[in-house]
Amino acid sequence: MNKIGHITLLVKDQDEALKFYTQKLGFQKRQDQEIAPKVRWVTVSPKDQTDLELTFVVANTEEKRKAVGKQAGDHVFLTLESDDCRKEYKALKAKGVKFFGKPEIQAWGVDVVFEDLYGNLLDLVQRFKR
Repeated sequence: MNKIGHITLLVKDQDEALKFYTQKLGFQKRQDQEIAPKVRWVTVSPKDQTDLELTFVVANTEEKRKAVGKQAGDHVFLTLESDDCRKEYKALKAKGVKFFGKPEIQAWGVDVVFEDLYGNLLDLVQRFKR
């Protein structure tokens, strides 16, 4: 094995997830195509990262629906790295993204947790330079 290519994110609606991740978080749409009847392959990733994509999969069973917004339980699902956490915090907050606190200095850098449109926790981190 060489690398991770895709991470599945269970969603209620692919279009609303695509809108949140592209318009609010600034991700780029990488793929959007029908791969089988009634099966749509939709992926996004940060604009400068093309080797790993989030794949939006519709929660079409009761078990999957229960997992929407709880991809990692009550833990952070993804860590998103930034060159300027405070600047991105202000920009995302202005777009209506819900944060849990303000950016704070931690042992590893500056970070703040926020949630996506379904309640999955995401961590915005500016790592200290080594």
